[in-house]
Order: sequence, then C-alpha cells, then structure tokens
Amino acid sequence: MTHIPDTNGSAISHNTAVKPLPEAYYTKFLSDLAKERRPSPIRSLFPLEKTPGVISLLAGKPNTTTFPFTSLSFNARSPVHPGQETMLSLSGDELAQGLQYGDTAGLASLLDWLFGLQENNHGRKRNEGWKISVGSGSQDLIYKAVTALVNPGDSVLVESPVYAGVIPMFHSLRCNQIEVETDAQGIRSSSLRTILEQWPQGTPKPKVLYTVPYGCNPTGMTATLERRKEVLQLAREHDFIVLEDDPYFFLYYGKAPRYPSYFALELEEPEVGRVLRFDSLSKVLSAGIRIGFASGPEVLLKAIDQHTATSNLQTSSLTQVIVFKLLDSWGYDGFRSHTEHVSQFYADKRDIFERAMKKHLVGLAEWSTPEAGMFFWFKLLLSEDNAEDKGGDSEVVIKTKAFEKGVLALPGTVFSPNGRETAYVRASFSLTSEEDVDLAIQRIRDAVLDARAAAAAGTN
Repeated sequence: MTHIPDTNGSAISHNTAVKPLPEAYYTKFLSDLAKERRPSPIRSLFPLEKTPGVISLLAGKPNTTTFPFTSLSFNARSPVHPGQETMLSLSGDELAQGLQYGDTAGLASLLDWLFGLQENNHGRKRNEGWKISVGSGSQDLIYKAVTALVNPGDSVLVESPVYAGVIPMFHSLRCNQIEVETDAQGIRSSSLRTILEQWPQGTPKPKVLYTVPYGCNPTGMTATLERRKEVLQLAREHDFIVLEDDPYFFLYYGKAPRYPSYFALELEEPEVGRVLRFDSLSKVLSAGIRIGFASGPEVLLKAIDQHTATSNLQTSSLTQVIVFKLLDSWGYDGFRSHTEHVSQFYADKRDIFERAMKKHLVGLAEWSTPEAGMFFWFKLLLSEDNAEDKGGDSEVVIKTKAFEKGVLALPGTVFSPNGRETAYVRASFSLTSEEDVDLAIQRIRDAVLDARAAAAAGTN
C-alpha cells in the first residue's frame, strides 16, 4: 500500500504496489556526454572507507587538526514563535565533518532528513527506485540534469514563458526549444498534446519537458490538478521525462488546498520514474547558503552525481552541516510551521502589490492574481483601443521610459525561449516596501501613458 498526500495534506491510500521503471529504460534518455562520463576513480571508492577495520590510504584529505576553526554557533528564530531565538552549536564531530570533504551526493544525515521530507510532502518511500542528491542550489542540479539528458541539437519542451535561467542552458546546446503555451491555470496540457500528436514523422520526439508548477517564474501561475494529471499521461504516452522545477512549492498561499506535485501524482501511474524533481531551500532558509536537492530515478541522479564528482566534487560540507543542524532541531513540524510563516509573508506582500496595481494600472494593464511565489506577470495595454491591442512590445517601455522615471522591471521577452516580443512584464514583490511599491507602480503607469501618447502622435 502506498500513500500520497491529498489536497488537504493528509494521505490517500493506494493498494497497488509501486512499480519503478527498470534501469535499462533510461539508457535512451541519457545524453552522449553522460554515457561517456566515467566515475571518479577516487570518489567512487569513498564508501569503502567506512568498512569496519579498513585503514584508508585512499584520499588526499587534509588533516582537520590543521584547520583554524574550533567551534561554530549560530542563532536561529523559532519556527513556531519567530520572535524567539535559539542558539545552535556544532559539536566537535559535526564541525569536523563540515570542514572535510564529503560524499558527492550529500551529507548522509541531511539526505536522510530530506528523504523523510519527501515522504511527508509527496508520499514517496525509499524502495521505489529513486534517490536524492544535494546540489549547490537547484540551478546547479538542473544544469547537470540537462547536460545528462540532452544532446546538442535536440528538441526540448519548455513551458512559455519560461524561467529565464534555463534558456541559456538549452541555447548553449543549440536545442530546438518547443514552446508549450501557459495560461492562468499553468501549463496548457492541450497545447502539449497538440504539439506531440502533430510531431513530424521520422523526427525524434523531445525527451524532456521543463516546467515550474507552483508560482511559476515569471507568470506566478500554479498548474491545476487536472493539468498535472494530463501532463503525466502525455509523458507516458509520448515517452518523455518531466523536469519538475519547484522552488516555490513552499511559497504557496492560495485559498484552495495545495495540489499534489508531479512527483507525488506519478504514484497513480502504472509505473513511476518519469519525474525528475528539483527543490530549493533558497526561498525559505537562505539564498546564499546554496542548498537545493533533486529527487528522481536512481539512474538519472547517478548521472548528475558523476557530473558533480568531476566539476565541483560536492556541495559545501559546512553549509550542509549547518542546514542539517537547523532542520534537525526543528523537525518536520517545525519546518512546516516556518514555511507557513514564509508563505503568509509573501501573501501579504502580494496583496500590497496588487492594491497598488488596482490603484494605478486599471485600464492600463491586465493580470491574474498569483497564488504562489513572488512575481506578478502583467500585460501592458499600450494602445488606448484595448480591444484591438492583442500584442505590443513592453521592452522599450520598461527598459527606457520606466527606467527613466526611476523603476526597474523585466520585459517579458526575457522569458521567451525564442525571444519573441511580448507586451508582458514581470515584477517582483519580495523586497519592496509598501511606500516604494505604490511609487513604482505609479511610475509604470506614467510610462504606459507616455507610450500611448507617443503611439497616438505617430498615427496622426
């Protein structure tokens, strides 16, 4: 019997046994580079050092007695009572572990904690053919996953607009980025189906789909349960891997209960193993600490680990020890309380931002209210005849007119995989004070009015 969290956070029981896809299934998905990469001759032997009675002369690890650090303590706010603080200290053994080289996939104690987190949040148990790897932020892991799965010139499926950070990854591999439409309900599975069913015969179909299901950067939209299920069905029918980039999973503040992730929903599929999930602690613990983790099929995670072993060896042991110390002191209930406080913080920031938009941009812009994340995605109505204004380009208005008036935002073309112009703009509401939000939106209003006046003058 397996359990996946339902939309109320409790568990739904499934009597069917979880059947992972066989390892051989992934051979066709691995890139040529991943197939050619060889295990690190030293790091692959690290686990043998833990064999009882073995004297290791293996690795060139520096002696920890030569390190100048003797203790490390830090204060952390209580997840239940944010006004209270607790001092946490790393013991001698903990500090020694944090100052030394560690396992490529991550610190064992942190990995164990994260396995429990994934079971709590997504109903996934350890015996289902998947594993976890820790990275220097989820971006690090996404890049390594892309290079492990995609060959130069491959076609890839990307929701559009898409997180700008992945566009250079696919561009550097000269990929054909196939844009899947999105709307207020997230990725449009009907668009995805049309693309795949009309795919030219004799041309290899894409092996991966990249999507951000919660509080998508840049649109702020969250994919509905129906859309998610349809995407998984298409993944099975057309044989592709879903790259589920979910840095805003813990920043969901919608009124409806949180939808299950792709990683959880695939438990309802005949076989599991078509989802490679990326989580980040940047938005809820610290962006600078650079800790993210990937969860998915063992074969794919091993390919990522081999990349890590030959690039940066591992994620910082010290930051992993610090993060584990904090999470272990909180427990899963404490972590949940903390993330609930964080999501409510961003809900309040969203409301402040939207009030300013309603005050200054009604009739000058269109938008949908985000339910997760930290972004508003809005369309500038650059013509007074809004009924006929089906397009336009926000880039000049935002980069010149708005900037000249003292406000910075991102024109939507930045998030277009193939660089097409768009009237949309992305604005972040995570840092700005209420006073500055009001002033910034007023300046955008003035920039739009100037653009309308210039367009009107040009037509007369």
